[in-house]
Amino acid sequence: MNKHYLMSKMKSTGTAYLCWIFLGCHYAYLGKWGLQILYWVTFGGFGIWAIIDLFHIPSKISSHNLKISLQIEDIDKKEKEESQAQNMAMMAAATGNKNNPELS
Repeated sequence: MNKHYLMSKMKSTGTAYLCWIFLGCHYAYLGKWGLQILYWVTFGGFGIWAIIDLFHIPSKISSHNLKISLQIEDIDKKEKEESQAQNMAMMAAATGNKNNPELS
């Protein structure tokens, strides 16, 4: 997966609150459509679920963004390893040619 694509999937707490206030669609914003439909059908758990979500939205966003940042970190690590392997191969090739004049 592309780092830039993953970065575009990061979510904002402010936007989640706006979704919660105006449409009650904060679960859809996080891509949790099953919970979103249940939330709508139960009218936000008859208001109780809605009040609880008022305080839990920041942790839900943090959890969502943490998963994405871990994926980005893995991609960065793989890119760094590949770059180091390429550099080592280039250095080996360069030093191999200098030490062995008959290869030139």
